[in-house]
Amino acid sequence: MSAHIRWAKGGEAHVTRVEGDAIVLRSSIPSPPGSRIDGDILVGNAATVRVKIHVSKRQEDGSFVLEGRLLDVTRETREHLKSLAG
Repeated sequence: MSAHIRWAKGGEAHVTRVEGDAIVLRSSIPSPPGSRIDGDILVGNAATVRVKIHVSKRQEDGSFVLEGRLLDVTRETREHLKSLAG
């Protein structure tokens, strides 16, 4: 699984689902509920993405599932992230 996003504070994430402004990511680092995390999209269109985290769950393999809401993204960036999901 290659990374789609590199977090500004370190670590990376893979987009698993995007529905409207809701996003689910598989991340190498946690981010607590209520926090905002920023990163750069590594695949295709270069853009910065910002997510307000609602849920952060540690997985057995040591990764984290982050569920949140996209903040301040353009329609094009949202569609690009949706195309990366899977």
